[in-house]
Order: sequence, then C-alpha cells, then structure tokens
Amino acid sequence: MPTLRNGDAEIYYEEYGAGYPLLVFAPGGLRSQIDFWRRSPSQPDQPAVWMDPTNVLAQRFRVIAMDQRNAGKSSAPVRATDDWGTYASDQIALLDHLGIERAHVMGGCIGSSFCLRLCRDVPQRIGAAVLQNPIGLAGNAHIFEASFIGWRDAMRAIQPAVSDETFERFDRNLHGTDFVFSVSREDVVQCTVPLLVMPGDDGPHPTAIGEEIARIAPNAELLMNWKGPAYLDGTIEVVTDFLLRNTP
Repeated sequence: MPTLRNGDAEIYYEEYGAGYPLLVFAPGGLRSQIDFWRRSPSQPDQPAVWMDPTNVLAQRFRVIAMDQRNAGKSSAPVRATDDWGTYASDQIALLDHLGIERAHVMGGCIGSSFCLRLCRDVPQRIGAAVLQNPIGLAGNAHIFEASFIGWRDAMRAIQPAVSDETFERFDRNLHGTDFVFSVSREDVVQCTVPLLVMPGDDGPHPTAIGEEIARIAPNAELLMNWKGPAYLDGTIEVVTDFLLRNTP
C-alpha cells in the first residue's frame, strides 16, 4: 500500500497513467478520499455525477490521487493548530516524495479549496488548476456546521482523547473565514495560475461562489454545464484541452 509519512501523518495515495503529473483532490469534505471520485459521498450506493480523473484523465496524464488526512486510509492526530496549511503540507510533501517539482491540480468540492491554497502558497509548483464544484460561504453556514459535526463524531470513535476544545479550534481554523475558506478574495485576485472553474448548483457548492472565482481571478475560464451524464463527454474534452494547453 503506497503511503507517505509527513511528520505524524500517514497519507495513502495511488497513481494512474503516465505523462505530465496531475494531483487530484476528491470531494467529500473532510472525508475527502479517492473512492469519492467514483461514487457520491452523500449517496454511497450511487455513482458520481462527475468524471473520474483516475480513469479518464490517466489516458493523457500521470494522475496522483490521495486520501486526505483522517479520511479513507490516511491518518493523523487531530490538533488544535491544524488548518488549511496543514493539508497543503501533506499535498506538497506528496509531490516531494514522488520527485515532482511542478504539476497540475484538480479538486472537487473541498478539493477546489485545497487547489486554491496551493495556488496561493506554492504557485511556482502549480501549472494549472481545475476547480470542480467549489465550496463556499453564501448563506449556508449551517451546512458546513453539520458536516463538521458528523466528521467530528466519527473521529471521536477513532481518537477519543481529542478534547472538545481541540475540535472547536480546528473547526474555527477551517471555517472561521468567508468565501472559499482556504484563501481570501484578494488571494484569488492575485492568483496567476490558470484556473478552469466548474461551479456547483447546490447548498455546499453555490453557483455564485464558482462564478465569483472565475470573475475575479485574472487567468480563469468558466464551464457552467458540466454535471451529469449528458455533459460528461464534453466536460472530459474541455478539461483535457485546458490541461494540455497549460502543459509545458
């Protein structure tokens, strides 16, 4: 089982295909794991309504997928100091572990916020980013509160020694700001990485958030109709073309 040790975290990852590297972050909130590219996190018995990059994009790229810490087969202690930078450190460590200096990134749901954080922190290492179904705050704070509570309660069974205060501080570190949580609007305005934005259309993934990212980012393209079987082939074509155009 391929794993990476990053400090006290153990990160599980998988690789598919060959070519220019593409690091992908699955949907599922804090449960973000490779399997959620293939099935819906909210309806596990249903197939996903989005493309599986580990399949369709592996025909042109070296696709690297990972389970985020404390999701799927990855694990780490939950600490009060953990934040978006903690997740970014795992992702950068994986690139380092694989000897990859520069890569494209693609994220679904929370994965879009992971992508934007990397674009802010290490823009020199990101060729282009695909943001599918980006999350964001738009009158929907209760959704993220409920999602965190569900994740917290599951984690308590695994790490019973973690205090309520630690969970509360971790939650504030992740969700204590607005917009897409991981970066500010000013960060997106200053982002020079090419972005392909595919807005969502439901509670955790407001259309307005995706549209705003595309509007304020200086080097962004917008794809509105992408979700569901009717758009799947066209979406794969658009995403593939975007990544190839931005491949050295």
